[in-house]
Amino acid sequence: MTQVTVRAPAKINLHLGVGGLRPDGKHALATVYQAVGLYDDVTAVEAESWSVGLTEPVDGVPLDDDNIALRAGRALAAHHGLDRAARITIAKGIPVMGGMAGGSADAAATLLALDRLWDLQTSDDDLLRIAGTLGSDVPFALLGGTALGTGHGEIVTPVEDTSSVWWVVVLSDEGLSTPAVYGHFDELSPDAPAEPPVPDALIAALAGGCPEEIGDLLANDLWPAARDLRPDLVDVEVTLRSMAPDGVLLSGSGPTLLVLHEDVDEARTTVAELTAQGYRCTLAPGPVAGAHVVTYA
Repeated sequence: MTQVTVRAPAKINLHLGVGGLRPDGKHALATVYQAVGLYDDVTAVEAESWSVGLTEPVDGVPLDDDNIALRAGRALAAHHGLDRAARITIAKGIPVMGGMAGGSADAAATLLALDRLWDLQTSDDDLLRIAGTLGSDVPFALLGGTALGTGHGEIVTPVEDTSSVWWVVVLSDEGLSTPAVYGHFDELSPDAPAEPPVPDALIAALAGGCPEEIGDLLANDLWPAARDLRPDLVDVEVTLRSMAPDGVLLSGSGPTLLVLHEDVDEARTTVAELTAQGYRCTLAPGPVAGAHVVTYA
């Protein structure tokens, strides 16, 4: 093969429980991830030196050594003791700085693309371990579906999810810094528990597959911090809740907001109404599969 393209999904956190700041600068998490149908496509081609590019210009995506996809490629090569390099090209479909882990999706897709391109046959356990060194959300981007995330989010365990839902994804013209949101969370929650509890009720609701019950249990400990940093999101939230959906949620550290519907026609109606009011939004099903090969040549 001369090139491989891998597609990886966006993620949302149906529950995001955040612990207090640890001495290592990280936070313990108890989160329930769900992969949703917005995607980045990553194409890997053998090259003499490492580089990364975009199919179309996108603000906020570094194209130097800070790019997480580039770091993923180098980490995989180092794991196998290889002196090889690749050109990584990313087609962005996941909002940037939207709390939907687009960078993590790119890293996961790069790991899988290079594993296939170079026929490395890396074990699933090793891929997940390498992914965990790159970022909290990267292992889940490999796994997809719905999963419990513990540790600082990198330890992922699939959970039973019989639901099939539609998310209206309400986008923002301005991003929101994840470190800033967590920093403000620390200011607002000095007594946060060291280990946040696992949301057993939500996990049971997912197994039962009832969207209304799932919607009632959606939670995000970063909501107060995001509201403080971006007061404009409060008005958006009020608008979304007035539409009486099955649930409303902040995606990760924000600023993307999510509206839950069981029925796709109702979701399309919400998109139309919000678009008419001037909001930018799109539709995404959930849950969907994790990173997977779409083309190779």
